[in-house]
Amino acid sequence: MDYMTLLQILDSTVRLATPLLLACLAGLFSERAGIFDIGLEGKMLAAAFFSGAVAYVSGNVWLGLLAGIAASLVLSALHGLASITFRGNQLISGVAINFLAAGLTVVVAQDWFKQGGRTPSLTGDARFDPITLPLAETLRDVPFLGPLYFELISGHTVLVYLAFACVPATWWLLYRTRFGLRLRAVGENPAAVDTAGVSVVGMRYAAVAICGVLCGIAGAYLATALQAGFVKDMTAGRGYIALAALIFAKWRPWYALYATLLFGLLQAVALRYQNIDVGAFTIPVQVMDALPYILTVVILAGFVGKAIPPRAGGEPYVKER
Repeated sequence: MDYMTLLQILDSTVRLATPLLLACLAGLFSERAGIFDIGLEGKMLAAAFFSGAVAYVSGNVWLGLLAGIAASLVLSALHGLASITFRGNQLISGVAINFLAAGLTVVVAQDWFKQGGRTPSLTGDARFDPITLPLAETLRDVPFLGPLYFELISGHTVLVYLAFACVPATWWLLYRTRFGLRLRAVGENPAAVDTAGVSVVGMRYAAVAICGVLCGIAGAYLATALQAGFVKDMTAGRGYIALAALIFAKWRPWYALYATLLFGLLQAVALRYQNIDVGAFTIPVQVMDALPYILTVVILAGFVGKAIPPRAGGEPYVKER
């Protein structure tokens, strides 16, 4: 494998890891506050459809992004209402959101565009364009560092840079602010937080809202940046992979970055190398495509070390009288 091929694989890794990273950080906020969210997949799917549809109709990708975030926030509010206000089962609520989004997006897309549950292809201002960073063209011929800067660092859409910027921002918010301290405390001991005069319900709704915004950006990225429009079930299990990455990362922002890059690398290798000849036998394309999902099962089976979730995770809080 030469240097340019390696850079192309890493470039694909960054693009494919971006929605996983955003969804993983979304789940991190929610679960750190004690709300387990299986519905990441459904929120991303709804956001992907509405961002693609509104971007096509309006011709403005930023309106599409706002529509995707709004759709995700509506589902987040529904999940919060069911699991926080009415103290329902958080896992069942999340699964219901996934089913709702999977069915609703296809029905609305078919009624709206009559193209078999998909949106028309996005072109022009209806898509996010890659950004060429300063001096990228000038430095591209510099040995080693030039191609690295031009091929890997430059040339991504604004949502890719936003996703990677969210990692240090999340770390700072969770570990260096009063809001982050309270949010983490709500996920560990909500009764103590309530005794200190902080609203447990308010903090959990805030975490669910942040989760909705990040899932909305992730879904919009799929439809308006990674691909040129919405297609049925285009999230393809990314929400579940993000949950596995979150467990792998042990609910920590920087580890979430490394975990999602690992999943993105597996997907990038599967796309580039359809059949790998290892000498004695050839690894078929189906095995390569299944690698991210196999790793998900391995992680969820507990073979990556003990991952301890927030102690109050999944438990509705009942205020003592």
